[in-house]
Amino acid sequence: MTSYTLWAPAATDLVEVAVEDQRLPMTRGEGGWWHLETDAVAADAPYGYCLDGGDPRPDPRGRRLVDGPHGLTTPYDPTTFAWTDQDWAGQPLEGSVIYELHVGTFTPEGTFDAAIGRLDHLVDLGVTTVELMPVASFPGVHNWGYDGVALFAVHEPYGGPAGLQRFVDAAHGKGLAVALDVVYNHFGPDGNYLREFGPYFTEAHHTPWGAAVNLDGPGSDEVRRYLLDNVSTWLRDFHVDALRLDAVHALIDERALPILEEMARTADDLAAEVGRPLTLIAEDDRNDARTTTPRGEGAVAAGTGIHGQWTDDIHHALHVALTGETDGYYADFASPDALPKVFTGAFYHDGSYSTFRGRAHGRPIDRATVPGWRFVASLQTHDQVGNRALGDRLSMGTDPGRLAAGAALLLTSPFTPMLFMGEEWAASTPWQYFTDHQDETLVEAIRNGRAAEFASHGWGADEVPDPQAAGTVEASRLDWTELDQGIHARMLDWYRTLLRLRRDVPDLRSAAMDQVSLDWDAQGRTAVLHRGAHRVVAHLGDGPLDVPLDGGRVVASWNDAVHASAADTAGSGGTEGVVHLDGPGALVIGPR
Repeated sequence: MTSYTLWAPAATDLVEVAVEDQRLPMTRGEGGWWHLETDAVAADAPYGYCLDGGDPRPDPRGRRLVDGPHGLTTPYDPTTFAWTDQDWAGQPLEGSVIYELHVGTFTPEGTFDAAIGRLDHLVDLGVTTVELMPVASFPGVHNWGYDGVALFAVHEPYGGPAGLQRFVDAAHGKGLAVALDVVYNHFGPDGNYLREFGPYFTEAHHTPWGAAVNLDGPGSDEVRRYLLDNVSTWLRDFHVDALRLDAVHALIDERALPILEEMARTADDLAAEVGRPLTLIAEDDRNDARTTTPRGEGAVAAGTGIHGQWTDDIHHALHVALTGETDGYYADFASPDALPKVFTGAFYHDGSYSTFRGRAHGRPIDRATVPGWRFVASLQTHDQVGNRALGDRLSMGTDPGRLAAGAALLLTSPFTPMLFMGEEWAASTPWQYFTDHQDETLVEAIRNGRAAEFASHGWGADEVPDPQAAGTVEASRLDWTELDQGIHARMLDWYRTLLRLRRDVPDLRSAAMDQVSLDWDAQGRTAVLHRGAHRVVAHLGDGPLDVPLDGGRVVASWNDAVHASAADTAGSGGTEGVVHLDGPGALVIGPR
């Protein structure tokens, strides 16, 4: 017997399964559920659901969409995969180093299997966790993935559900955890048939993408179950170790028990069941540490219990210090107190006034009780690179010395660091916004919208890459031939060195934010980060800098000259990029 089950309260009279040129009627059950068991079709036959005589639609919970979200659903049983990771013990967020990648542009082939071939690079680099940008099925071949419309299906051109399982299994075999970026706050417009099935959306709340996902209105019990089951699917059936929850501030939910708390409880219960850590990381624009505060005991509410959160304030402060850019939301971070504040408290806006928002923003944080590892910090992300008009990376407008200094500050911080693919070798390829939508009206709206947005920032419409052009996605693919060339090889070695130090030196692993301080000379553009007995000196200015050693020693520097003797390096001060010893007790760092 083949079983079909569907939640479709919006259907008034009839729901049919379209399979093998047949339309088989389903039986209405309670709560808007419909059921069918039949021996008239093959269990692996592609199928769709027809509501009240309409066209076939893919299963909202379907695992595989061979022809994309406009096609039929192909059955896939994830429990049939032959896992080899039985000895995998997992990776907690504490102590993690995350590497964010986009499957479609990480390799020339753009598949899970091709990405498996690059896992050794990540092991050698020193990361612990690979974070995949969204892989839920979306229209066309290439897309960032945030326009997904079928949460349970894995994008077929990447390799489908079996491809994802092969990737996770291979990563675990090399000692790497896998995090998956999931989008629950909205669904893409192209191929989105959920409204035809039931009240997945509500006009009571609105988000930047339109009507909000229905988390608290009539019919929302099953919508919430849909999301919670999706959390379980990735963590249980696909052995994923962590989920990054996109823009949770857009999960508008007025219930007493918020959906985030239910997701955290689902993950924690499943972690206890499988015997390894499972992690949820929220992208949250609210600057509220309660997102990652543990849940209260019993019925007492505390935080939501989400394990970690992205913290853009750290990125913004570092970006301004490295580049001098102060447009848009970077304006607030030009303040001399921005860099010291974010390095010792994660948030710059902790109830302070935000000129970009025109209001106070954030909530104070208790540095003594909240560990830094709960905050994921970065120099670059898919958002901060890809949402620039030209998709230009930091390496395209920042000289290597400053870039290396920024990496040193990030990777010796008390936070959980995250790298964006190619950052570790200062990749020369941009990472631009690309789509492959089939709806020409939608395509034109996207083109016009992005051109208008960036025109307001001073870029002409002819400068913004066409998201639909094949050249846009091709330009965004990493060039792996760069790794052993010139500055790329040197930067890669620097990142490896920093990650090795972070792993080997307890001071640099410490997540105690109340034991961190950072001195920032805004005029000389010099940062000194204090980490226990260690200091990290990042000189971003244009003149040489004298650093007293106070009887200490240098364990690593961007320039190898620091390891030479004072005699060997005498007289070399002032040369750009040169670091040398000036006698037994001082260090001279060249410009930038």
